Amino acid sequence: MADKTAEKLQTILELDKQKENLGMVTLHQTRELLMDAGAILLDVRPPAKVKGENAQEAGIVSAYYTPYPEFSQYLDILPKDHTSPIVVACVKGWFGNRVMGYLEMMGYENVFVLDTSIEDLIEVHHAHADK
Repeated sequence: MADKTAEKLQTILELDKQKENLGMVTLHQTRELLMDAGAILLDVRPPAKVKGENAQEAGIVSAYYTPYPEFSQYLDILPKDHTSPIVVACVKGWFGNRVMGYLEMMGYENVFVLDTSIEDLIEVHHAHADK
């Protein structure tokens, strides 16, 4: 079993090395992934870290609020196609990076983490929606 786990980890690490910045994406790249590549966005902040609205409530296309402490309860919303892009976001990346690892262990190949606070993405979304 340890050999299989090590082999799977090696595969995941090789895929991450192929991603620019090891899978960390900017606000601009996140918006491109959502609008042009059909990515889903997972806002994984625990409820105590949500100030105001979560990404789903903000109306960001393909955004889901899947709080980290209950993440396993939201697996049914994940794409069936394991090559579909997924962006994970939180406040500082801590929970986002954990969830990225879980998704990669589940076989998802195109998982990215927003490199800034999801609150910044929500603010940009509102600014563009008001135009």
